[in-house]
Amino acid sequence: MDKQEVLEIFKKADAYLEGHFVLTSGYHSPQYFQKSKVFQYPEFNSALAKGIIEKFKDKKIDVVLSPAVGAIVLGAEVARQLGVRFIFAERENGIMSIRRGFELHENENVLVVEDIITTGGSVQEVIDMLKNYPVKVNITGVGYVIDRQSGVDFGVEQHALATVEVIKFKPEEVPEWLEKIPITKPGSRYLKS
Repeated sequence: MDKQEVLEIFKKADAYLEGHFVLTSGYHSPQYFQKSKVFQYPEFNSALAKGIIEKFKDKKIDVVLSPAVGAIVLGAEVARQLGVRFIFAERENGIMSIRRGFELHENENVLVVEDIITTGGSVQEVIDMLKNYPVKVNITGVGYVIDRQSGVDFGVEQHALATVEVIKFKPEEVPEWLEKIPITKPGSRYLKS
């Protein structure tokens, strides 16, 4: 799967939005990829999962783990296609953790699956959590659909299906033309747990 195929899926799902958005990272942007609109279609979710799996086809994977909430549907589909377990991590008191009875076992190979990366903050939290997990686990890599030119290096093998140039501004640097557009906060980071 290449960048054009990924963008075509987002267009078909009416998931490429324009306006004034506050991203999960806190950045402001006139563009937004509403991945939930894509993941509601099993055929799109399946195709994106297949693309991620292809990037790690030579790796042993025992468990797929996604940060909650946005990447849960995609991560579950990757795990289903691989025939392995799926779990997710979520914030508890502001700290990324594995809850709800999920657990990892000694020496399991974990593939982290995310949807869209702007700064990579959620994935880095997951990686830090895995490095400090009570038993030793192996991070196989990080697979994600879109890299919004994050430039992030997680220190493990990582693959995006598409890198997309998206305009983004720090909160203190939002230009006047964007300030005039009402803000939409589509991300899920600040959902109550």
